[in-house]
Amino acid sequence: MNDVDFSALLCSRLCHDLISPVGAIANGLEILVDENDEVMRAEVMKLLGQSAEATSARLKFYRLSFGSAGGFGEKVPLREAESAIKGLYLSGNIDLTWQSDIGGMDKDAMKIMLNMVLLAGESLFRGGEMLIEIKEEAPTTRVMVKVRGDKIIFSDLIRKALLGEVPDREIEAKTAPAFLAASAARKIGCKIQHMMQDEQNFSLYMSYQES
Repeated sequence: MNDVDFSALLCSRLCHDLISPVGAIANGLEILVDENDEVMRAEVMKLLGQSAEATSARLKFYRLSFGSAGGFGEKVPLREAESAIKGLYLSGNIDLTWQSDIGGMDKDAMKIMLNMVLLAGESLFRGGEMLIEIKEEAPTTRVMVKVRGDKIIFSDLIRKALLGEVPDREIEAKTAPAFLAASAARKIGCKIQHMMQDEQNFSLYMSYQES
């Protein structure tokens, strides 16, 4: 798959994820034009604020996970990723735990980690718990994303794409983040691993050495 085609898939994925909160903002503004009831206006303003916050959080997250934030070939402060992840799940039904003993990551490694987090979070159909653990075990840095939930849906296609087992021609907008993570993993010489504990628990792992 060439870079232009893959960029188009990521753009489609981005638009898909932003259409709901942006659409809610547009609908809310339309209501405010004709609404005179102060209680209703206050409620609409509250919903506008929530939708704007959700849109901003997603853009901040995607800037790091899909884009080139932090420059090319540079380390990115891990606090940026932590802030983006916590913002993404702030108003949702996922209980997030963040544990890290390092201050920064290579941009490609961070991209892998963020897309692992995105895909793991999307598997929690009814919400649940997510643990993100980043540890330095010199000369290796290890990343684990573990989720637990009453109903987990982690499709076999996404799992295979994340592990680098799906041909380029079969990648679509839904699996583009997994393909991006797998491509970045190959670039830095590591491999993403998936471990299913049971129907309500699974983990994603990767470890890499600084270049």
